[in-house]
Amino acid sequence: MGKPVIAIVGRPNVGKSTLFNKLIGERRSIVEDIPGVTRDRIYGETEWGGRRLIVIDTGGIEPKTDDVILKQMRFQAEVAIENADVILFMCDVRSGLTASDRDIAVMLQKSGKPIIPCINKCDSVGNLPYEFYEFYELGFDCEPIALSSVHGSGTGDILDAVLASLPETDEEDEEDDSIKVAVIGKPNAGKSSIINKIVGQNRLIVSDIAGTTRDAVDTHVENNHGKFTFIDTAGIRRASKINDKIEKYSVLRAHMAVERADVCLIMIDAGTGITEQDEKIAGIAHEAGKACIIVVNKWDSIEKDNSTVNTFNERIRTSLAYMPYAPIVYVSALTGQRINTLFEHIKYVHNQANTRISTGMLNDVLADATMKVQPPSDKGRRLKIYYMTQVSVAPPTFVLFCNSIELFHFSYQRYIENCLRQTFGFSGTPIKLIVKMRGES
Repeated sequence: MGKPVIAIVGRPNVGKSTLFNKLIGERRSIVEDIPGVTRDRIYGETEWGGRRLIVIDTGGIEPKTDDVILKQMRFQAEVAIENADVILFMCDVRSGLTASDRDIAVMLQKSGKPIIPCINKCDSVGNLPYEFYEFYELGFDCEPIALSSVHGSGTGDILDAVLASLPETDEEDEEDDSIKVAVIGKPNAGKSSIINKIVGQNRLIVSDIAGTTRDAVDTHVENNHGKFTFIDTAGIRRASKINDKIEKYSVLRAHMAVERADVCLIMIDAGTGITEQDEKIAGIAHEAGKACIIVVNKWDSIEKDNSTVNTFNERIRTSLAYMPYAPIVYVSALTGQRINTLFEHIKYVHNQANTRISTGMLNDVLADATMKVQPPSDKGRRLKIYYMTQVSVAPPTFVLFCNSIELFHFSYQRYIENCLRQTFGFSGTPIKLIVKMRGES
């Protein structure tokens, strides 16, 4: 099962984004700008009490409005609510309890999710204003929590309440040994068609189980290749002619599926080619460190010559330059062309993502790499890499201890990564390198 999901909802301008930044800001990694990864992210991660949590920020909800933008913001919030395990309902103590707050509270009560009322802008420590107590009228099971999102006070109380609202880890989920496969991509790329073809072609006993709080259907497949759970990201099935075309929400859905997955199938429509939205969705899987396969669907509909595959490959590699490790498979959900080969690819990249390399072998590769290409130097001081060790899998993660983090330029890190790939493969999976000074724990 994926990490618990926390959605922050409320009226506009009550401080949702400030709280969001407080919750995830300390844990957000500073990374290079990766093409395809949306920069105004509406989701992030935090950790509290030993549990990692996904936090979703939303636009402000105006319950009764004809404004198209506000309708879109409300739809975004509804998507977040449907995907959430716990909802943080933010209000502004300076405005008091408004009619809009009451309308939103009714909407949240109908969701059946645990609701934590978070009353923002309580800036005076120990002296709660009279207006704070009005929010008890909302009648949620959890008492209102005072906070100041600007100063960060109250965030610990909120996260404690979140953990108290979450169920214990489901033992059945822990015992599920199937490979979780998220089928992600923009609308109409053929995500559901691929799953339907997989199920029909293999004539398997399949059970459709609604995916907990996430509005997706998990399809369980067992065959001679092993056990697989396919996560279809086509629904949230609440259709909206206006809003379903907005790419932000398909990106959000993809993110939720990616969090639960071991392997991601990134679906590309051969007819339209790779688009900016494809780049964003692929970037989510890459940034999450998931094993990936690029699946070009509707290949039967393309007129081909001797250079068609090479031309398409070049376009994909150019657009998705940050994930050259991902294999490309050309299929047709309509005809079933090469659908069966997907199982072999899924198992292979899953195994690659879970590969462990001994410290001795790693340092042999490191010694060879530094001998062939000397580490960089600056003002007479040269980078020394003392040793490297693997600390985790999925993705394979390595810690390198050195004399200077500043000297360990990104280009040399990329060189070390390439040496690892040349020696050990790691096809289909990103690799994570963590650079530390010697003596750091």
